[in-house]
Amino acid sequence: MRKAILMKFVQVLLGALCLNSLIFYIAGSSILLKNARHDMLYTLETIDSILDYQGDLSGQLRRLEETVGQNQSRLTLIFQDGTVAADTGADRTEMENHLEREEVAAAIMKGSGYATRFSDTLSQTMLYVAYRSSHRGMILRLGVPFSGIRDYLPMLLPAVWLSFAVAVMASLGITDRLVVSVTKSIHDLSEEMRRVQGGCIDLHFEPGPYPEINVIGATAVEMSERIQNYFCQLERERGIRQEFFSNASHELKTPITSIQGYAELLEHGMIADPAVQKDFIGRIKREAIHMADLINDILMISRLESGEAEVTFSKILMKPFLNEICDSIEPLAKKLGVSLSVECPPISLNANARHLQELVMNLVSNGVKYNRPGGQVKVTAAYDSTSITLKVWDNGAGIPKEATERIFERFYRVDQGRSRKQGGTGLGLSIVKHVVNFYGGRIQVKSKIGRGSQFIVMLPAKKIGEEEDSLTLLL
Repeated sequence: MRKAILMKFVQVLLGALCLNSLIFYIAGSSILLKNARHDMLYTLETIDSILDYQGDLSGQLRRLEETVGQNQSRLTLIFQDGTVAADTGADRTEMENHLEREEVAAAIMKGSGYATRFSDTLSQTMLYVAYRSSHRGMILRLGVPFSGIRDYLPMLLPAVWLSFAVAVMASLGITDRLVVSVTKSIHDLSEEMRRVQGGCIDLHFEPGPYPEINVIGATAVEMSERIQNYFCQLERERGIRQEFFSNASHELKTPITSIQGYAELLEHGMIADPAVQKDFIGRIKREAIHMADLINDILMISRLESGEAEVTFSKILMKPFLNEICDSIEPLAKKLGVSLSVECPPISLNANARHLQELVMNLVSNGVKYNRPGGQVKVTAAYDSTSITLKVWDNGAGIPKEATERIFERFYRVDQGRSRKQGGTGLGLSIVKHVVNFYGGRIQVKSKIGRGSQFIVMLPAKKIGEEEDSLTLLL
């Protein structure tokens, strides 16, 4: 890259120097022509002032020939009709009419004129300047050999070549330092990229004086950070999956061991008492139901996480729906001495019934299970123009502050002993969290030890219609 930049710069420099030389040549020639015309016109004005137009013009020109004739210069006197009155370089009788000569015609019209053309007589390019005299309208014309700046090239070429060499050498030195400063940032960035290829994903880049390269460096650093975050996320997810499989295996191992033990006792006829046999069969059935519930909960979480399962929405009347869930939990609530109540306006929702059932069932059943005799569980629903808020409140044991951040983790139990005793899969609140996330909602927990807990679920809703006694919201 460094060599390529140097070569390109040298090419550009040489092109610029050549173009500059061409411009200098054209400008120099123009200046020389302008100065020559000015000097020749001044000479003609001087000659005009000393000529005696009443006397012998040819004789007067012969006396001026030694001065004017230097460097093959010619002085010509021309009448207004174009005929030649006298000339220092030829016999006037042999000269043709000059009325149509460019410089003569311009002098007659404007007072002075000039022209540059090749002279067949002298075999070289001549500059002609004509001047109209104030005496009898005589035209004075002076012609001198003119080659522009070409006569000076032999003197200028050494200086031009020297300036070329100095400019190239100085430019190469400056360009080399410039290229080093440009390529240093790119080299540093490439070294960091090699480190990334070697397994290091912590990329560093120090901004330089070039914004374009800084943009590339900043983009590379940002990509490195994203990759690092992605790997960290993969590692976290790997840990979560490993912990999940470990917990799931443990949760499944317990009922399987119980089923296997009871089945072996029954198989070998070690239990003869029909009442004990019936008890063992009931335990096997309960453990099988627990395993089925656990598997169903795991599948529910998997579907909610992947979002691949087709979800069917239906219109759900919230008040009857909540009453039905509370009615199904009522036997357990009575057994534990807990009262249930529902407060809900006439709202209908378009949602998946299974999702909503899992969400409400887990919150209400937890409020009942972890309550105290004589306790209460209250379910309320409210709505506004943008969301529906579902609250499940209980005055039970409460949740320690340090545990509120973890209660939505899979298989996490605040009180291991009591949780085992109350049953359940340990996935209830995790399912609640996944359902809330699936609908883009939020969930809050407020709890105090010994005073109870309150779960607040806010689901985004869109008002799509209003009936006489109900408000329809779309989740």
